[in-house]
Amino acid sequence: MSLDSRPLDADQIVDRRRLRRKLTFWRVLTVLVVVAAIASVAAMSRGDAFSSTVGSGAIARVTISGLIRGNQARVEAIERLANSNAKAVIVHIDSPGGTTAGSEQLYDALLRLKAKKPMVVVVDGLCASGGYIAALASDHIIAQSASLVGSIGVLIQYPNFTDLLKTVGVKVEDVKSSPLKAAPNGFEPTSPEARAALASIVMDSYDWFKDLVGKRRSLEGEALAKVADGRVFTGRQALDLKLIDQLGNEQTAIAWLAKEKGIDPKTPVRNYSLRSRLSEFSFLHLTAVSLLNAAGLDGFARSLEQSGAFAAAERLNLDGLLALWHPSPVN
Repeated sequence: MSLDSRPLDADQIVDRRRLRRKLTFWRVLTVLVVVAAIASVAAMSRGDAFSSTVGSGAIARVTISGLIRGNQARVEAIERLANSNAKAVIVHIDSPGGTTAGSEQLYDALLRLKAKKPMVVVVDGLCASGGYIAALASDHIIAQSASLVGSIGVLIQYPNFTDLLKTVGVKVEDVKSSPLKAAPNGFEPTSPEARAALASIVMDSYDWFKDLVGKRRSLEGEALAKVADGRVFTGRQALDLKLIDQLGNEQTAIAWLAKEKGIDPKTPVRNYSLRSRLSEFSFLHLTAVSLLNAAGLDGFARSLEQSGAFAAAERLNLDGLLALWHPSPVN
């Protein structure tokens, strides 16, 4: 029997297991350090990482996708676009919405852009809640037949750990200046007064959203009530309900700009980025997965993907009132 074929003794097995654990630890630590470094660079990146030109006399193609949050750098990028030599702007939207304040900020920035440039919105797949707030800045909204549009409404969500704390025997105590201070806090049942205060905030924001839809889409009374109950609609339904103006795609948008705004249909369309390539969560997400795979932890990366950990972390980063459409998973 050769030396290589002899069975390992117990000490060798223990040593190999210990070495494997150490190797895994250093792999994970390396990944975390690299991701933290990338995140730091992203946090320090400023507006100079954004596109500043779209070429002489081109049509700018702007894409708004994913969750919408407050973003001053994006507002500044839109302002630069408004002052550029772009002939017109086509805004592609594929978003379930996000925070109400962030959506209003984006709407205001796009409204100022529309005052300086011919602008048209194209709904790629989803234009719901805060995404639809942004779309309302345009005088002309185009969507595909199977696109989802609407979800006009506002919500606020918060976890409540009361039953869990009772189970583990933990009690959280506090001293507050008034009963509604820091309510709800998740550590005690929500009082009727706190729930009423939250409902007042939600309904005030909902009234603002609904009034905006009514003003921008010339809807009122029963027609407005029909579209403002929180549902999403297909592109074809949205057209009948006057939430959009036309079915089609980017070519349809170019044709509309040519007919209504006098833009040469042969004008080139060029991308204009509203975001830094280093500052988006999706970039860090992909980087983290790539590093985990490179470190030999592809199984761990897959488990994070399948469990929805990345998506959950992104949603947890939302705070305050939400104008967000997120269907419940099918059981």
